[in-house]
Amino acid sequence: MSCDVGLYGLAVMGQNFALNMASHGFSVCVGNRSPAKVDLTVNRAKAEGNLPLIGSTDAGDFVKKLSKPRKIIILVMAGKPVDDTIATLSEHLEEGDVIVDGGNEWFKNTLRRGETLAAKGIHFIGMGISGGEEGARNGPSLMPGGPKVAYDMIAPIITKCAAQVNDGACTGYVGPIGSGNYVKMIHNGIEYGDMQLIGEVYDIMRHVLKLSNDEMADIFTEWNKGELDCYLIEITSKILPKKDDLTGKGHVLDYVLDKTGMKGTGRWTIQEAAERSVAAPTMAASLDARYISARKDERVRASTLLKGPDLEVPVNKAQLIEDLKHALYASKVCSYAQGLGIIKGCSDDMNWDVNLSECARLWKGGCIIRAALLQKIQDAMGRDVNLPNLILDPVIAGEL
Repeated sequence: MSCDVGLYGLAVMGQNFALNMASHGFSVCVGNRSPAKVDLTVNRAKAEGNLPLIGSTDAGDFVKKLSKPRKIIILVMAGKPVDDTIATLSEHLEEGDVIVDGGNEWFKNTLRRGETLAAKGIHFIGMGISGGEEGARNGPSLMPGGPKVAYDMIAPIITKCAAQVNDGACTGYVGPIGSGNYVKMIHNGIEYGDMQLIGEVYDIMRHVLKLSNDEMADIFTEWNKGELDCYLIEITSKILPKKDDLTGKGHVLDYVLDKTGMKGTGRWTIQEAAERSVAAPTMAASLDARYISARKDERVRASTLLKGPDLEVPVNKAQLIEDLKHALYASKVCSYAQGLGIIKGCSDDMNWDVNLSECARLWKGGCIIRAALLQKIQDAMGRDVNLPNLILDPVIAGEL
């Protein structure tokens, strides 16, 4: 069997994306360092409808099972594992073959790898993938950046496998090598900001308005029917009322440790904002909040030493809820504006010519930051491709 595409790296994301491609009629060969995950994926393919997917546990055999020019997507941990995987596979590849890295990688590493592989005549694409495990299986947002000739080779596959919205697949050619990883990095920075904004609204609802989880869930559910309609508001409305099934007492959210971490893309976003001299206060503040959150022991100690005023603030409940709704929307707009500003800054510096309206379109489905607001952003950036900042669009400015 000569397969249309190979996928190497079979953590859950890799398994699910391989099954996604097979579900769309593409024959897939999967490979992994550990044979057990190859067997697991092959068995999943059989169980999910005898999908056209085979496995291989040897790099050379894996490559031989692919039709020429070979197209390989790798989904392994960023950093050295990517370099090691590329080195192993490229020994068996030929001029004109394509490797696509689908991980969250620092874009300068992608530039370096692209240059190394280009010297061998092998095409390299860095492709951001958003949507988590569910998106990988059912349709993610895909952000590929690399040589246009290489994109054209993988486009028929990723166009079918990406999330589909009213104006097409949530994928498209982002730009030259590095641009796809960069756009995905900024996507994650926007996501950081969005999550922090929701967290702050929750904090005010809980500690100022003294609302219960169920009451907050009702509010977020209602908000998700209007201009705030988005994936993160939707899942907030669903987690708030969920009862704890382990203890049988209270809500699961109240048992979650108030300590978070990060994978690096948020930090990279703020580093790039500084590098491009673009103000990104929403995303920077969200990163600071994560740093503070991670220092749980310090916060516990500080709580015994630092006491704030114990005041009951008289508020108009209905008015404050309405104010929170408008503040959240305006802040979300600002977060997207900051992210797009950073992309524009780097695109200008690197001569990538990234289409910001197209970025908004790619994010409308499948990904974590998908939101109704993105249609307005797509339209705004489409009206004026040279718009220096989203909030300078007359329609967006009028809303703010």
